[in-house]
Amino acid sequence: MKETLTDEKIKDLKQKANDIRKSIIEMLLASGSGHTAGPLGMADIFTLLYFHALKHDSKNPLWVSRDRLVVSNGHICPVLYATMAHAGYFPKEELQTLRKFGSRLQGHPHRQYLPFVETSSGPLGSGLSQAIGMAIADRIYGGEKTIYAILSDGEHDEGNTWEAIMLASKEKLHNLIVIVDRNKIQIEGNTERVMPLGDLKDKYKEFGWNAQEVDGHDFWAINNAIYKANKNKGSPSVIIAHTIPGRGVKEWENDYHWHGKAPNKAEAEMALVELNKIHA
Repeated sequence: MKETLTDEKIKDLKQKANDIRKSIIEMLLASGSGHTAGPLGMADIFTLLYFHALKHDSKNPLWVSRDRLVVSNGHICPVLYATMAHAGYFPKEELQTLRKFGSRLQGHPHRQYLPFVETSSGPLGSGLSQAIGMAIADRIYGGEKTIYAILSDGEHDEGNTWEAIMLASKEKLHNLIVIVDRNKIQIEGNTERVMPLGDLKDKYKEFGWNAQEVDGHDFWAINNAIYKANKNKGSPSVIIAHTIPGRGVKEWENDYHWHGKAPNKAEAEMALVELNKIHA
């Protein structure tokens, strides 16, 4: 990946992330169901990955040497779909088919329908184990890929997540980078009320990981953390990204009620007006 970001590049990324947020709102409105808060909160990270950090090619999506991106918290797939559409993987118009019968864009990514999506998801807590398998396989075959895994903070309630964390440390998978969406909400409320997670950075360090903590909306900080993680040898890396769920729409920010619901027409129109003001 590239080490540096110019001011002009960051400006472009901010505009792209805002456009992706608009697409998320529009596709959720068309669907009438889906998750809103997480996708809006992760738009900056997905934008940085697909338009700067990832080694990938939308014109050759099954390129053998591409980096791998596993989205463990598959319910945030509106941001994955919107970002991939903006990156040229498929027409933006297809975003309007989200969650429709016969659509390739299901409520969780499905590899059978979208072969350039690395994994199918569903049960939370499974993605890290899948990413570890990819990282071990790449090491066996002498590859030079980086395996990225996106995890929610809430899925750290799952015991198999911690089993995977231990395995990655044991195997010293320096080609594995985990990005945790630390937005502090899940469908039933605040994560620290549902199941206190405490200091995830310190916990990962105790498990033998190289751990960093960043503002998940600061492009420079995210990019710098990914660059450092790529340079780290001898252990897997985790980036705890503090994000604001519902980012960009003040009325929805940090409100767990928006974790798993889509906006109605009036709410979507309000949100789009607010997003259109950001770079007006």
